[in-house]
Amino acid sequence: MTARWDPIGELQSAYPQMVEWRRYLHRYPELSFQEKRTSAWIAGKLRSFGCKVTEGIGGYGVIADIEGEGEGPCIALRADIDALPIQDAKQCEYSSTVPGVMHACGHDGHTATLLAIAKTYSDNRDGWNGSRRFIFQPAEELCPGGANAMIRDGVLEGVDAIYGVHLWTPFPYGIVATRGGAFMAAPDEFKIEIVGQGGHGGLPHQTIDAVIAGASLVQSLQTIVSRNVDPLEPTVVTVGSFQAGSTGNVIAEKAVLLGTVRTFTSEARARIRDRMESIIAHTAAMFNASITFDYREGYPAVINDEAEAARFDAVAAELFGRQAVQQSTLIMAGEDFSYYLQKVKGCFLFVGAGGEACGAVHPHHHPKFDIDERAMLMSARLLIGMAEHRAAEKRG
Repeated sequence: MTARWDPIGELQSAYPQMVEWRRYLHRYPELSFQEKRTSAWIAGKLRSFGCKVTEGIGGYGVIADIEGEGEGPCIALRADIDALPIQDAKQCEYSSTVPGVMHACGHDGHTATLLAIAKTYSDNRDGWNGSRRFIFQPAEELCPGGANAMIRDGVLEGVDAIYGVHLWTPFPYGIVATRGGAFMAAPDEFKIEIVGQGGHGGLPHQTIDAVIAGASLVQSLQTIVSRNVDPLEPTVVTVGSFQAGSTGNVIAEKAVLLGTVRTFTSEARARIRDRMESIIAHTAAMFNASITFDYREGYPAVINDEAEAARFDAVAAELFGRQAVQQSTLIMAGEDFSYYLQKVKGCFLFVGAGGEACGAVHPHHHPKFDIDERAMLMSARLLIGMAEHRAAEKRG
């Protein structure tokens, strides 16, 4: 890389502050679309660094702009700031103080990392070119998400490239990974409501059993992936909730099914939805029940720019050594970073944050979720490395 300043030493010195910020955020989480206190706290920190700060972008979004010494591209770095409706079950000094709410996906670490990066850039304005935009995005966890609203409010105006990191506990600390092209799935949701005719459990011939219709529907929906989708195309159809009835001797009149669909292409998304609609209509006719189907498209798939994924490979190998760099498998989780990538070239990256020694052994969205906090330092180095490598190019 051709950057005229070396941020690694400064980031190392800032690491204790990064941990302090992350643990503060972990103690005081806020749900999607409710991040008022978090947003104000972030804005206050950024102003103390000397950043130009704009609040209220797409709701509780915050952006900070910093100008470097000379001309160059505008490169955006993004962190998400919202938490989840989960009760924190960890026993530690930074456990959530908010009942039923916790950072169970690493967004507190993302935010602390980006704050440290912003401070490092602000403290060294004469050592780099172009401008950097720091995006603190609300509501990643809950559709319709916060990215689109921030885009509508102009967060990408003038931006030449964008990068984001997810601290990822399925990968151990010390590993970094991504892939070019399709990376993370489009996560859709559906609700199926079956209305039959309830009655006495001993007189089933006088009823239309919503449980039987629902059970048949669950079984039939599982044939979509196994029989209607190319087996080489990763897709998921999951019914995660089946609610019906209240007691054993009464045939249920109503059943409600909730589930998710995960795809990587618009063609697969449309094919699965069409097939679901056909199966539901035939099931309704077969059991003489009334069935309504509510299908909600979530975020599009995360599609990384191939050239930017190649940049990651070069930058990460230089920073951490070739042995630390992996090509990720496809990830069936979703991310609204996908909306930024539809507008601007960029790449979404994973940094391993799992580790037994620090208790970071639980999956994302688990009540005991935690991270190896050292991964924040790796994330900061990686994001600065990506930005400076891009800025060194004579384009954009």
